[in-house]
This record gives sequence, C-alpha cells and structure tokens, in this order.
Amino acid sequence: MRSAHTLIGSSRLRMAALASASLMALTVGAHAQQSTQLEEISVAGGGAGGNPATGRTVPGPPVAGGRPLREDPRGPVDGYVATRSATATKTNTPLIETPQSITVVGREQIDAQKAQTLTQATQYTAGVYSGTFGADTRVDYFTLRGFIASDYGIYRDGLQVLNYGFGTFKVETFGLERIEVLRGPAAVLFGAGNPGGIINQITKRPTAQPFGYVEVGGGSFGQVYGAFDIGGPADDSGKWFYRLTGFGRQGGTQVDGAPDDRGYIAPALTYRPDAGTSLTILTSYQRDSTAVTANFLPYSGTVRPNASGLRIPRSLNVGDPALNTFQREQVFAGYEFEHAIDATWTFRQNLRYSFSDGFQNSYLNQTGYVDAAETTLNRYQFLTSSKVGIFQVDNQAEARFFDGYFRHDLLLGLDYKRYDLHDNQGTNFTNFYPVPGLSIINPVYGQIRGRPAPYLVNADTFQQIGIYAQDQIKLTDQLTLVLGGRQDFADNVVRDRLTPANSSQRSDEAFSGRAALIYNFVDGLAPYVSYSTSFQPQIGSDANRRSFAPEYGEQVEVGVKFEPIGYGFFLTAAAFDLVRQNVVQPVPGTFFSSQLGEVRSRGVEVQAVANLAQGLNIVGAFTAYDLVTLKGEADQVGRTPTRIPEVLASIFADYTIPSGDWRGFGFGGGVRYVGSSFANVANTLVVPEYVLFDAQVHYTWGNWRAAINATNIGDRRFVSSCISANECFYGEARRVLGSISYKW
Repeated sequence: MRSAHTLIGSSRLRMAALASASLMALTVGAHAQQSTQLEEISVAGGGAGGNPATGRTVPGPPVAGGRPLREDPRGPVDGYVATRSATATKTNTPLIETPQSITVVGREQIDAQKAQTLTQATQYTAGVYSGTFGADTRVDYFTLRGFIASDYGIYRDGLQVLNYGFGTFKVETFGLERIEVLRGPAAVLFGAGNPGGIINQITKRPTAQPFGYVEVGGGSFGQVYGAFDIGGPADDSGKWFYRLTGFGRQGGTQVDGAPDDRGYIAPALTYRPDAGTSLTILTSYQRDSTAVTANFLPYSGTVRPNASGLRIPRSLNVGDPALNTFQREQVFAGYEFEHAIDATWTFRQNLRYSFSDGFQNSYLNQTGYVDAAETTLNRYQFLTSSKVGIFQVDNQAEARFFDGYFRHDLLLGLDYKRYDLHDNQGTNFTNFYPVPGLSIINPVYGQIRGRPAPYLVNADTFQQIGIYAQDQIKLTDQLTLVLGGRQDFADNVVRDRLTPANSSQRSDEAFSGRAALIYNFVDGLAPYVSYSTSFQPQIGSDANRRSFAPEYGEQVEVGVKFEPIGYGFFLTAAAFDLVRQNVVQPVPGTFFSSQLGEVRSRGVEVQAVANLAQGLNIVGAFTAYDLVTLKGEADQVGRTPTRIPEVLASIFADYTIPSGDWRGFGFGGGVRYVGSSFANVANTLVVPEYVLFDAQVHYTWGNWRAAINATNIGDRRFVSSCISANECFYGEARRVLGSISYKW
C-alpha cells in the first residue's frame, strides 16, 4: 500500500505546538454569537420509552415552543436510543446522517446492566468481542471487527487512552455518561486507533440543574462498593457549574486470594461567561489494587480435560496470595474550551495530561505442565514497573456556511501527542533461581524464592502531529457527501538502558483519507457507502530490538440505517471489507510482539436499539466475519488468527411497569452467544462456542431504587480465548450484585 518515510524532525513538533498556542490566542478574544449549552443530567435508570417510575432526567431549559432541547452529543441518552454523536465526525451530527457504523451505550443502559468495566458495558454491542483475555481486572480487552483494539483503540473524551505493553490505564465506568463504539478506520480525524475502530468514553460533566445521587451495593466474591455523584450551579451568577463523582470498592474476584480494590474521585468544573464561550475542566484520580486474574493456562486442562482427566479450577491462583500483586495509580487532568467566534466559525481546544504508575510482581504459568500426568503447572516469576505520561492537545475550527450551491460543515484541525514510557521488566531467569511448580490438585503457597532481575529497561518516547480537514457537504437536503484527509508526522524513539547499542529510532509520515455518501429518505431510511484508509504509528520494538513499522489499513463499507420518526427505534446494518497491514501480534510464550504481514477481515454487523413501549428497552446485535492472514510466515498464510471468534450474537431487554399497583417494578435479562475460535496458528485446536445468560430485577419507589443483577447466571465455565496451546483464559464466572440508590 504505502511506504514509510523519514522526513520528520523535532523542529516540526515544536512548530506545531507553537501554532496550536497561537491559534487559541487569536480566537479567545473574538466576539461570541452562538450558544453553548450545558448537558442535561441523568442519575439513574429510566428512559424515553416512557419510564416515569425512574424519574430518569433532570431537564434543562426548554427551547421555543416548550419542546426539550435536542440531545447533547456529550450528554445523557434518552432511554437506550441515542440520536447524536460527536465521535465519528468530531462535530455535532445526527447518527442517522453519519455514514459510518457506530453504537452509543448510554448511562441508563450501563446502570441497568450494572456494568462495572468497559468490557462488561460493551458485551451487547455489534462488532465487539469483549473480554478477549478473560476475567482480567487490570485492563479492558476487546476486539473490533476481529482486531485487538485495547492498545490504540481506547479513547476518553476524544483523546487517546493509550495502553502499550505493561503501561496501562483503566477508566472507571461510574464516571462515564456514555460509551461510543465507532467501527471502521477513524485515523482521518484521530490519527490513531487500529482500522477495526475505536471506543470513545464520554466523561460526566457539570450540569445546569442541581442534583445528587448515592449508591451502595455488594455481592459475589465479597465485593462491597459505594458511589456518589453530585453537581449543579456553583454560584448565583449562572456562570460556574460543578460536578463531583466518586466510587470506592473492596473485595475479591473469582480467583482465590486476588483482590479487586479501587478508589476513584473525579472533580469537574465549567465556566460559561457568556452564551458562546465555555471552559470545562475535567480531572480524575484512581488507585487500583488487584492481582493477575487472567491466568495463562494450557489448553489441556481448560478447554479439554488434561492427561489425568482433570480440569484446572477456575478459582486457582496460579501465582501466590502473598506475591500476586498488581497496583496502579492514574491521573487525568485537562480541559475542553469552546468559543463561538461569529455565526459561522467556532473554535475548540481539548487538552489533557494523563499519568499512570503501575507495578506487578507475580508468578505466572505460560509454558504448560511440569509432569506427563499434567497435574503440576510450570511457573516463573515476572516483575514490571511502568510509568506512563501522555500529553495531548486537539485544536478544531468549525465553520457552518452556505456557498450559494451547497451547505457545508467544515472542520479544520491540528493535534499533537507526546507519549513517554519508562518500562522495567524482570524475571527469575535473569537471576538464575527456580520457581516451584504448582499442583492443581493440592496447591502449596508461600514458596517465595527471590526477586527478579531486569531483562528490559527501556525509555520510550513517541510523538505525533496531525493536520486534518473534513467537509460534510449537503449536496441536496437528503444527500450528504463527507470528505476528509489527514497528514501525520510521527517519531518513535526506544532508548535501551541495559544495552544502549540496541536503542532505535524511526520517523514516519503518511496521509489518511475518507470519502463517504449517505442518503436520508424522509421515512427514516439512510443507505450509505464509504471508503477510508488509516495510519497507526507503532510504539516500541520487537524481541530483536527493531522498531515496529507503522500499521496501515484500508476499508470499504456499505450499510443502511433506519430511524423511523416517533417510533423510538434505531437499526444499523453494515457490510465491510477491511485489510490491515503490519499487524502487531503477541509472540506465544514471551512478553514480546512481532508484526504479521497482512490480515483481512470481511463481515456483516447488525445493531438494533429500541425504546419499544412505555418502560421497555431492547438492545440486539449480530456480527459475523471471515478473518484470514494474507501475508506473513508460511504457517500463518491462509489461516485465521488465534483468539478471535468470528460469530457473535446477543439480545438484552429491560422492562419497568409504568403504572398500576406494580408501578416501578422492573425486570429483564439478556443472552450472549460467542462462536468458536482457534487456539493455535495451525488452526487445529478449537475453543468451543458458548452461550451466557444475564438477568436483573429492580424496584423504584420515589427517589429510591433497589436492584439485583446477575451475569452468567448459570455460572458456565468457559474459555474466552487462547493465544496458543499454553495460553488460554477463563471467562467471567457468575457475578451477582445487589444495590440500593437514592437521588435528589
């Protein structure tokens, strides 16, 4: 497709940063003529489908005629059916006019399912396989259109939350207003994210209406938690607004002796001096104390009985309760600034600094059994200390105008990102001491032998500048043409502190583009077609200390959307042909990765979301695709990559009785089907398909709400995926949570 070039230097990075500051300075003082609204606030269940029992929304000010304001793309979703988003186009665009496949999971759906992680919140979304590496409390893992997107594909408020190696972040879902899953390449606007798509998490923001919400709960594995969410005006002038969100949890997991404790606090403040200007400061602090729960286990003994006819207990702590440790502190601090210059132009600047400090020390099994009877697992000790800092700024200038022939929504942007990782990894092999095996029949703990010595000490620096433009052109009242282009410049530097001679550096630049057409019929039907390319610079290096080449993607997508007016229903169906080059894959049995030549994903996706009747909300999804390696090692070509199910289907429903003696009582549930996948490169080992059932019951009276939620209610033991014959992962066991909340 395209080749990398070495044409960028640090001077360009400094020039772009100066240009960013200059652009902001020129626009801040301009005269404001357009309005900027604070979002409405939803603090607990309910929906447009008419669910008066839950008292779902604290309304904002009405517009002329007494009608409610249209949905804010960063605010609450009315029921389960979102109508607008700013993720696919970075502009406030109706979903029915967006020529790309996108699903919005709102706060009400998250609450109804009691989703405590991003993995759980996206389990009923088309194109997504959540929990790829099983019940992992450290990181949210998922695939989009068959490609791992947990590294470059997670965003928060339009800025990347980058996970590389063991330098990771994990966003607390109680602090989110909505989750938006954008499928297909998004590099033309974001400059990153694999071509399978991205997941953008939208943070709760200050509101014009005062409110309060508290919740306590607990359940499986001894978990207990408490949460609060308060906000509203901060002064009498109507210019300052605040919000404070907090969450705390203690308890265990499905792995014996492995905790899952968290503390989260998120202050936010909005200043709105006039109708056309707003500044929102978004911050959060989070501390996690948990363990390795996604054990690397052999195929024999998990997917199939082992040589002794046994299966490894799902609750087995492969590490050691005295040693299996994972801790992380993370901070997000930034702002969103918006200023309407005149009736045509609006300037926005989003800026954030993200920091993560993580530590892990544990015994792991990644190499199978010690004995022929397969009753004792081989283990080694692994230690890592990772510090990550990410500075990002995204400048946008948007113009809405009519040129005499067509209406335009023109977006011009300049963004900059700097990523710094200090990565220290060690094992017992470096220190030449053995780690005892672990019996799966009678495990013995407390055998601590030594402290690992480092085999890798790296300081990685990654910088990227992107200049982009997009025009949404109304050729007619029904036909919209979307054209976009972006030029990226990237630097990747790996400094090897153990062996400086192994340090590496490379610079790359590339152009990404998108062209799409969508036609909106008056009855709510909207067929579309799009072509897009992507460019993803890679961070770090492989086992031979070679810097990774950039990844490229190319996709054709055709689809149709259907949103009949007044029915509370939204359907999206899409078919796509996607090719991804230079795919980075983990090397089985190691902590390194390598790059495959080329992988193709072809498939179809269907997503339906509906507020069908008063109090009834439904979500359904179906995904099927064909994955094949086109270029790579001889044993990979023509094969399907491991750990990726190719068929997914799900349906979830929730009903609250709106009137009568049983008013406020509700119930519901869901079914999730996951197809089979392969456990080895040769495609001779298969991970079976499985079906899981979820259920919930709840009751709302006045401002109170009580609920009981259960996922995998049958407690089915299943393997979510395998990287190889020695690296398989158990999925989530049955999880039951009881909760009670109060709002005012």
